[in-house]
Amino acid sequence: MKVTMVAPVPFFVDRGTPMRILEEALALEKKGVEVNIVTYHLGRNVNEINEDSKIKVYRVARLLFWYNKREAGADWQKVVLDILLIWKTSKIVFLKKPDIIHAHLHEGVLIGWIVKYLFFWRKIKLVADFHGELVSEMESHGYLNGGFVRKIFNLLEKIIFKLGDFTIASSNELMGKINRLGKVNNVGVVLDGVNIDKYKKNDFKKEENVDELKVIYSGAFVNNKGINILLEAILKISKMNLGGISFILAGGPRENIENFIKKNNLENVVKLISPLNYFDLPRVNKMGDIAIDPKTSQVGQASGKILQYMAAGLPVVCFDRENNRRYLGEAGYYVKEFDADGLVEGILYFFRNKGNIKLMSEISKKLIEKFTWESSAEEIINIYNKIKNK
Repeated sequence: MKVTMVAPVPFFVDRGTPMRILEEALALEKKGVEVNIVTYHLGRNVNEINEDSKIKVYRVARLLFWYNKREAGADWQKVVLDILLIWKTSKIVFLKKPDIIHAHLHEGVLIGWIVKYLFFWRKIKLVADFHGELVSEMESHGYLNGGFVRKIFNLLEKIIFKLGDFTIASSNELMGKINRLGKVNNVGVVLDGVNIDKYKKNDFKKEENVDELKVIYSGAFVNNKGINILLEAILKISKMNLGGISFILAGGPRENIENFIKKNNLENVVKLISPLNYFDLPRVNKMGDIAIDPKTSQVGQASGKILQYMAAGLPVVCFDRENNRRYLGEAGYYVKEFDADGLVEGILYFFRNKGNIKLMSEISKKLIEKFTWESSAEEIINIYNKIKNK
């Protein structure tokens, strides 16, 4: 089976969306699928990351040679990049003759739909892989604050959700949003996975200190991932003068939180690791005693970082979301209120009940065996086969 993936992001760079695209592609390749990825001009090729992979990455022309934005978020220049991506995807589809166009994100799905109909006689099927909501995502980055433009994007999102021959949602919350917006045929959830072998091969051992609690957060330092709520929680805990609680914040961009840490004199309680290489995640996550995920459900995204935490054998403090419970079961401490006080409550629970950490750690290690990229790839291949001959 031949698949052309449309990835309207810098690829590969060390953050969530490219991570899902990469791991899906590698897992599909292991199952015998021929995968080609069409993307922006930025990032590393797959064979730079995995020398055994035969996946080819095809990039748009570097007309916007000055564009170097690698973090998430809207930018008007992406309109130009996406137009270039339509042309590049058309060229690759013409040359490679894929059975499936597997398009990621709303922009990718729209591009994939256009290319599919440019080659209508080929009867190529379109798989629409949504990682989150469009309008809520843009609002979380400070765009679309109400008004007529927001209504246009709401309508656009509703239309795009219906373009695929099969629609993949990354979380149950997102699938619920898709179904609420209107009837969508052939929709299902494919959860994120994790490469457990990377954690098993990593033999990092942290220093044991029964009097100290190290809390790890590894992810993007942007508000729609909840970093603002986490920083507020850290500040509240530091003012309690408890001693013995420290934080490791690993990710980027560093400038988004560095001033806050310095302004509030948090250098003694916060260890900052930035930038963070995706392939250093096993070592970095194992530095913590517990992990924290401050992401709310407002953008409908699943939380792949929770699976990384579980693979490291960590209990997780997180908000009470359906998808979080589906991952963590009894390995999670679930905060009802989506605010900093709730996170403080969860951190203090483990600080005062350190004996529960080992028990919940074992639960994490056991549960993570269900969430592999191989399992996700099998689900995707079943989707391909379901729609291929229709």
